[in-house]
Amino acid sequence: MLNDITRRLAIYSIFVGMSLTLMVMPSAAQLYQTSAKHATLMDFDSGATLFSKDEDEQMPPASLAKLMTIEVVFHALKNNELSLDDEFLISENAWRKGGANSGGSTMFAKLDSSVSLDDLLHGIIVQSGNDACIAVAEGMAGNEATFAQLMNRRAEEIGLKHSRFANSTGLPAEDQYVTARDLAHLARHLIEEYPDLYHYFAIPEFTWNNITQRNRNPILGATEGADGLKTGHTQAAGYGVVASAARNNQRLIAVLGGMKSKKERREEARKIIDWGFRAFVSKRIYDADEEIAFASVHGGNKSEVVLVSERPVNLFMARANQGRLKARVYYNGPLEAPIDEGQEVATLKVWADDKLILETSLITGESIGMGSMTQRAIDGVEELLLGWL
Repeated sequence: MLNDITRRLAIYSIFVGMSLTLMVMPSAAQLYQTSAKHATLMDFDSGATLFSKDEDEQMPPASLAKLMTIEVVFHALKNNELSLDDEFLISENAWRKGGANSGGSTMFAKLDSSVSLDDLLHGIIVQSGNDACIAVAEGMAGNEATFAQLMNRRAEEIGLKHSRFANSTGLPAEDQYVTARDLAHLARHLIEEYPDLYHYFAIPEFTWNNITQRNRNPILGATEGADGLKTGHTQAAGYGVVASAARNNQRLIAVLGGMKSKKERREEARKIIDWGFRAFVSKRIYDADEEIAFASVHGGNKSEVVLVSERPVNLFMARANQGRLKARVYYNGPLEAPIDEGQEVATLKVWADDKLILETSLITGESIGMGSMTQRAIDGVEELLLGWL
C-alpha cells in the first residue's frame, strides 16, 4: 500500500478523528509464560499478536507443513480445478515413503488403490497420513518436488515471508523451515478463505482400510470451542501444534513448537487458549461500512472520498493494565478521479503504547466521478503549489 513512505507529497498520513475510550495494554500479554520453544497467540479478527516467544525464529515444520499442502488443495477446490470426487492413485512411492511400513503417520492406504480426494483430505487432516499427502502431491504435480514449488508459490502469495517447503509431508528435508508467526498467518488464512472446507479440521476420527484413528489435535473435545487445526512431531522439531478455538464470537489461533512430549503439547495448548480468552476481551471499534476517515481526491466532483472497512473492525483487548489507543489511516494520495466504490486504497493502523496491534485495509465507501474542467484546473494548481512547499 505504501511503497515509499519517505516521499514528501505522495504520501499523506491522516490521524483518525475519534475519541476512543477503549483501553488496551498488550504488554500485559508478555506476563504469560509457556514452556514451548516457539509460540504465538493471535486474535483471528484483527490479526493482532497477543503473545509471542521467538515467533520469527526458523524451526522444522514436521507435519505442520501439511497445512500448506492442505492450502494448495483447498485453493484448487475453490477455483474448481479439483473436485472432492476426484480419485488419486496410491503409487509405490507413496506407499513406501508414507504407508504402514514407513514408520511415520499413515492413512494405511493400499498400494495401487485409487482414493477420492475427500477421503485423502480426511487422511491428511485427521490421521496426518504421509501416504495421503504424497498421493495428492503426485496427482496434482507429478512428483513431490514440483508440488513443493506449488506450495512455495502459494506461501509467497498469501504472505508467508519466512517459511519454505521441500515436500508435502513435513518429513525432514534440507531447506525446509517455518516460523510460528507464519503458521499463525497460514491458519488464519485457511479459516478465513475456506469456510466451507474448514470443517475437516474438527472431525474427531476417521476409518480407512478397517483402521480407525482419532484426530491427533489434543484440544479437540478437551477445550471449549476448539475446532482445528494440526499437530506435528519429528525428533528435530519436537512436538508442535497449530490450534484454534472460538467462544462468544471471538476466535484465537495458537502456535506452539519445540515441546518435549505429547503431554506437554496438550497441556500448553489448552493453557494458552484458555488464558487468551480469560485475559482479553473483544471490542468493536467500527462496524462494516462505517465511516472511518476521508481521503483527498484530485480531479473529482468531490474533494474527498469516505473510507470504510468491508468487515467489522474488532480489537482483542487486555482486560487489565489498560492504556489509550491511537489510530492512523495511511494512503497513497491524493487519489485520482474517477474512483469506484469498493476500491482498496488505504490502511488503518492502531497502536497501544507505541506497539502496533492492528493493521487492516480500507476501501472507498462511494464512487467519485470526474470533476468539471474548472475543478480539475484548481486541483492541478493546488497540487503544483503544494509541490513547492
